Amino acid sequence: MRGRRDTPLNDLRLAIDCLPLRTREAMLQGIRANDIIVGAYSDRSGGVCPMLAAHRHGGRTSFVSFAHAWDRFAGGKRARRATARELAILESQLTDSILHEADLGGAIADHQRIARRRKEAEARRVGLGWLRERRDDAAAEGALAQVERRRHLVER
Repeated sequence: MRGRRDTPLNDLRLAIDCLPLRTREAMLQGIRANDIIVGAYSDRSGGVCPMLAAHRHGGRTSFVSFAHAWDRFAGGKRARRATARELAILESQLTDSILHEADLGGAIADHQRIARRRKEAEARRVGLGWLRERRDDAAAEGALAQVERRRHLVER
């Protein structure tokens, strides 16, 4: 008897989470742009597996565990087109995995930077440009640079 953690969907999600972020993003683009199959690397009518689709969109990763998890999840014994349901689940799992990877601190810093620029433009428009001198923009830019450095390390 299987435990809750040992299901084909959980195995697929674990395999997705183990892929590099760039590969997950490329796979998401690839499954949206190609005919996706189950049970083989490619077929004669142009269908490709999700890993080949990712490879064609810049995600140059070889990860056989994903292929096994995908075929197990979809019950692929021989090559066939993936169903709309299987593709929807794969897309949602990829999207969720990518969003969990996103750096919330970076998003907050981006939002604050945009809001700051909007307020500065508004202050200049109404003649309150002197307000900018009170802010410590150097500290904010340094924090943003640190977040970006951490994000680049995660992406590699």
